[in-house]
This record gives sequence, structure tokens and C-alpha cells, in this order.
Amino acid sequence: MNNTTNNSNDVKAKILIVDDEDRFRISLSRQLSVRGLDVLDTDNGEDAIKIVRHENPEVVILDQKMPGMDGIQTLKELKRIRPEVQIIMNTGHGGTEAARVTGKHGVFYYLEKPCELDEMIRVINAAREERKYELARHEIPETKRGSLPEWLLGVQNARPGIIILGCILFMLITLMPTPVKLESFLGTAKTGAQGEIISGYSEYRKMTEGQTIADYYTNKAKLDKKSNAENGEISKIPLSVDKTAFRAKVMLGVLVVAALFWATGAIPIGITALLVGVLMYFFGVLPPSLVAKAYAKDSVVFIFGVLAFAAAISKTGLDRRIGILLLGTTTTLKRFGLIFAPLLAVTASFLSEHALVAFIAPILMLAYIGAVRKAGLKQDRKLVVMFLLMLTFCANSGGPGSPAAGGRNAVMLGILSDYNIHISFGQWVKMGLPFVPVMALVIATYFLLAFRNKLSVKSVNIASEVKRESDKIGKMTPDEYKAAGVLILLIILWSTLSGSLGMGGPVLLSLVLLNILGILRWRDINGIHWDVVALYAAASAMGYGLASTGAALWLANSFICILPESLKSGIGLCISTSFITGLLTNIMSDGATVAAVGPITVPMATLSGTSPLMVGLATAFSSSFAHMLIIGTPNNAIVYSLAKDPETGEQLLTTKDFFIHGFAVFLLSMFVLWVWVFLGYWQWITI
Repeated sequence: MNNTTNNSNDVKAKILIVDDEDRFRISLSRQLSVRGLDVLDTDNGEDAIKIVRHENPEVVILDQKMPGMDGIQTLKELKRIRPEVQIIMNTGHGGTEAARVTGKHGVFYYLEKPCELDEMIRVINAAREERKYELARHEIPETKRGSLPEWLLGVQNARPGIIILGCILFMLITLMPTPVKLESFLGTAKTGAQGEIISGYSEYRKMTEGQTIADYYTNKAKLDKKSNAENGEISKIPLSVDKTAFRAKVMLGVLVVAALFWATGAIPIGITALLVGVLMYFFGVLPPSLVAKAYAKDSVVFIFGVLAFAAAISKTGLDRRIGILLLGTTTTLKRFGLIFAPLLAVTASFLSEHALVAFIAPILMLAYIGAVRKAGLKQDRKLVVMFLLMLTFCANSGGPGSPAAGGRNAVMLGILSDYNIHISFGQWVKMGLPFVPVMALVIATYFLLAFRNKLSVKSVNIASEVKRESDKIGKMTPDEYKAAGVLILLIILWSTLSGSLGMGGPVLLSLVLLNILGILRWRDINGIHWDVVALYAAASAMGYGLASTGAALWLANSFICILPESLKSGIGLCISTSFITGLLTNIMSDGATVAAVGPITVPMATLSGTSPLMVGLATAFSSSFAHMLIIGTPNNAIVYSLAKDPETGEQLLTTKDFFIHGFAVFLLSMFVLWVWVFLGYWQWITI
């Protein structure tokens, strides 16, 4: 039997033997070397610590009974230095007590001398596999040894080549000559005339007549300088157009770098989120207080609250009962896609799609775990990808269904009202709701076809899996009734008072109530995925920086200016507007995108003889298609945060999955919008 521990990704598996018995250590070292291992050895704990620090072995075979620093002391130090290293405790002084003592300090396996070599090899193989999971749990990138291209490509969360590329792109963007159009935008004074070129600025309505974007931005960001006149009066000098333009270019560079890093996993998601703020701080885009304020928007509080609330719901077991109601008829994958998906999307048109996703995603993870266990598998990552991406993309696609589906729709209503165009709730529903179930069916069909031959689990009865989990916990407990009451209150507050309280206020209240009722503890809140909260906070800050500096206005206008004449009026304008908005909403918040693009496209419609209402709705509808990046929508962030293997902590849903399948669904969304809506029922319905 010739077991080895090498695989295609490693030159040699590196093992360290720590034992004070020279004959045993040297003999074992030779035997393992013959089996193809890279073996290091030492006879004491002090040297073992140095070797682990510098050589980073995957597995340490450690003797428990040694003079000086014994095995237990050495074990503690090794785990402190390298928490991912796997320790095999090997001793001739064994017994149950020894196993108990070493086991609580993180030992992987306990072997007694003498041990069969094949058994040792088997345990080493298992330890190396466990090390991969430990790396994932501690978010430590596993760098592969190899050629320069391999080093540059790196691994998830450590891609040197992408980091270098990001730095180069950032410098090129910030140091490039300022575009003439950007200078024009920043230096043009507001006149109040309808359709003027700076009307697309996000805070145009707050500007006073005669004020330029550079003046307004300087005053809002408190970047103006004080000057003492000869008569003693103190005046404020705003930033010049050039200095404002530099900050706008910095934000464009931040946008490119953040999107690149988030899409490729060059560094951890949370660190990229911090990098956005770092660049805004050090390049003076906003003062520290406003950078912090930009990170703490209502949508960020909402994300935090939803994740914490979902943890409480899961803790009580209420999510299983909700699952029976929502997924009770979902007995096959086809029924999940063709029945549940359109129902979810239509519901998301009128209720908070973020709340729906936050409650349903944990249920789907439960169904996944049960199905995998039933099939006798460790995991089926493709099933998680299909479940959660179908869920979030269908929820995103509920946006066009009604004005209540999101803040982006409220932004568009405000823009249209500036041009004396008003639309009722019923009119919006008539124009947008027919899109929703059709799009959900298209999304479901895509995933069912794309994954039909890729799933290891061939049959999933979601309803039975959820019911089986529910049966395990018996009747509803008092905590479940309390959680259900708080949940109902939360939905009522979201539905009736979100206009005045926002989405974050009600969910914070629900967390306080859950704590008072003895359901939610601080340690539960502390256990949420803070990297996702940081990610969405950075996206909000980045969107604010782009909008306030005028960079978003220039970006949107640049897209529109390159369009051919056929796409600047009529249905062509609706098509081009939706495509531009759809692209931008994947890298900016949906509200910021509509605020930047809408004021440009609505007056363009008026000038070209196209219905401003149609163009405005085309803009609002396509702002729901933020499928490609985690930052695109809270829905994406929620499912990403929940898609972790419960045993290993491995991230089952990656940024690559979002980009690949999100891009495909984005194109399908555009096709359905253009064919079914613009060229379809919009041609024969009247507003």
C-alpha cells in the first residue's frame, strides 16, 4: 500500500516532527521522506516554534513528553502563531487523560507509539484536508508555491497581481488630464432653467442660483478655506474647479479599484471596504466626519439589523415554521423555480425584498444541509449557488412592480415631479408589474438549465426537508411566539412608517425588543458577518463620494454621449437609458444611479419628443438589475453572508459566482425588458 500525501497543487507536503527520541525521530523522518514528503525535524519545542514561524509546515507530529518545553506548552505556542497548523500528538505516555488534555488545546489527532506507517500517512492526509477548512475559518489565504505568474495570480483574498494592477489604474485615473466636460460641469453656475446641463447633479435641487457644483460641493463638504480681508472680515474661499476635479477623479479611481478588488477577491471584502474610506480620507474627498457619516447611512443600519434579526429568528427556530408557509408546496427543484420564484418576485414588488431574502435564505440553507446529508455528501456547492442566486436575483427583479419596491423608485418619482409629471400607484403597477413574474420565470429557467447536469444532489424536496427540521423542535415555544410578534410589528413598521423612520429604525427597535424579551444576546449580534456590513457601508460611501464630487454626473453623461442617434429618442432612448442604468447600478447604489442618470435622460426625452414618463420608468426599472456584484443590492450582501459551510466555514457562494451568473441574468433582464416591455405590452397599454 503506497499512500502518499502529495497532490497536483503542491510540490511536496511539508511536515515537522518534534520528538526528543533521536532514533524514533530520524527513523520516522526517513520513512516519511521515502513516501514523498518534505520532512523537517527537531528534538525540542523551542526550535519547533522557530521552524513553524519560518517554514510554515502543514502538519506537526509532536511528542507530548519532552524535557524543557513539553508537548502541551509547544502545542499552545504553535496554535497561537499558526492557528491553521494541524497537530498530531504522538507519545508513548498515552491514555484517556492525555487525549483529553491535548484535545482541548486544538490537537487534530492522538496517536500512540509505535504507530503503523500507513496509519500515520492516513492521519496526515486527513490533517492536511482539515487545514484547508481551518484556513477558511480563519480567513487565511493559502499561497501556492510556484512560478511568478502563479504568484501574481495568487489565491482568494491574496492576489498580488490584481493589487498591483489596481494601484496602477488608480494612479492613471487620478493623474490623467481632467476631461473638458467634467470641468464644464463643475464650473457651470445653476440658472434654474429646465434641462440645463448640470440638472443631473444629485443635489441640484439644493443648489442656489448662481452656485456651481464646485462651490456647492466645497460648502457641503466643508472644504473651503477661510481668508481674512484687510477690513477684518472673514471670507470663505471655495475649492477651484481643478481641485474639485481632482477629487472627482479620485472617486472614479476608487470606483474602479473597489469594483476590481470585489470582483476578483484580490484582498478580503472587508479590507476593500476599509480601503474605500482610506482613499477618501487621505485624498481629501470628504472630511473625516462626513466620511464616517457616508459609511453610516440608513441602508447600512438596515443591513446590520437584518443580519442580526435573522440570527435571532434562526435561534428560536421560527425560520423553519416560516419555511413551511413559504415553501410548503416546493417538493422539487422545478417547482421551486417555476412556482416559488415568480411568487417571491411579485411579493417583493410590494413588501421589502430585503426582508424576504433575509428570512428565506436561512431556510434554503437548512434545506441544502438536509439534502446533502441525505445524499451522503460533504457538500454540493452548486446547489447553494443555484438556491441563493435564484432567490436574490428574483427578489431584485421585483423592483419594477410598484413604487413601494424600493427607494430608487421614490427617487424617480421625485425627478418626474420636477418636470410636472405625476404617476399614480396604479399606473406604475400597470406599467411595471407584468414584467416581474415573466422575468422571475426566465431567471428560474436559466438556473434550472445551467445546473441541470452539475448538481451532485439530483433531487431536493425543500418542503419535506424544512418540515423535517421543524418536526425536530416540536410545538412553538414562547420564544417563537415572541419572535413572531416582533416580526409582525417589524413588517407593519416597514410598511407604514419607513418613509419617516427609514428601514433601519424599525429593525433596530426590533433588536432592542428581542433583547428585552430574552431572545437575542449581544454575543449573537457580535457573531454576524461584519465584513458584509462593512462592504455595503463602503458602497454607500463610494456612491455618495461619486455623486457629491460630480463624478457620477460626468460618468452618466459620458455613456449617453457615445450613443448613436438612433438610441437617443423613442424606444431607442428607453433601451439605451436602461442599459446604461443597469450597468451603473451594479457598481453604484440604485438610488444614486437613478439620481445621476434620471435628471439627464428625462430632459433628453422631452427634447427628443419621447415620453419622459417612459424614459423615467425605463431608468427606474433597470436600476433593479444589480446582479453582478455583492455590493449591488442588500439582497446580494445578505445571501453572500449566509452562504457558508456550517462545518468548515468555507464560503460556498463567491464573488466569481455573482459575476458569472449575474452577468448572464443581467443580459436576460435587458432582453426581457426590451422585448416584453418596451416592444411588447407598452405598445398597446395606455397610461
